[in-house]
Order: sequence, then structure tokens, then C-alpha cells
Amino acid sequence: MRNRICRLKRRQKLEIPEASVLECYRHAMSDVVHIDPEIMGGTPVFKGTRVPIETLFDYIEGGEPLNEFLEDFPTVTQDQVIKFLEELKSEILPSAKAL
Repeated sequence: MRNRICRLKRRQKLEIPEASVLECYRHAMSDVVHIDPEIMGGTPVFKGTRVPIETLFDYIEGGEPLNEFLEDFPTVTQDQVIKFLEELKSEILPSAKAL
């Protein structure tokens, strides 16, 4: 239900407070992503690590293979990355199809 509300808010392009956006994000990614003001200043990280999610995107944008990322950040598991990408896919594709 909460994910559906988050998608509706995005589709309607409503002005919503940042706290609401973070709540949607936390709910959608709670199995993989952790956001805590006490950890890396609230930067989204892989749960149980201090590795920012953005770092994964930096590696992808740089053309680095997933194995390189996993070797450089051994506290992040392949299962975490796959789960993150699956969660992201499940959030993005339905929204894109609705357009």
C-alpha cells in the first residue's frame, strides 16, 4: 500500500516534503538500503555497511564490472546488490509504463 502511495505521489508530481520522500524510499528499500543521520550524514548506504549506494552507480557509470565493485567493497554482498537492483526495477518500470 505504501509503495502504491509513493508511486501515485511521483506520478502526480506533487510537491511533497523531503521527509515523505525519504519515508517512501526507506519503505521501498528497507531490506537493502539504510538511511540514518548518524551514518554518513544520512547518505543512503547498503544495510550493515558504510558503503554509499551512489558508489555502486559510480562504478556502473564508469563501466566497471559488478565483481570489481564487490572486490573493492567486501562488506557488500552480491545478493544485496541484486536485491537493490530488483527493488529499483520494481519501482521504476511500473511508473515508466504508466507514462
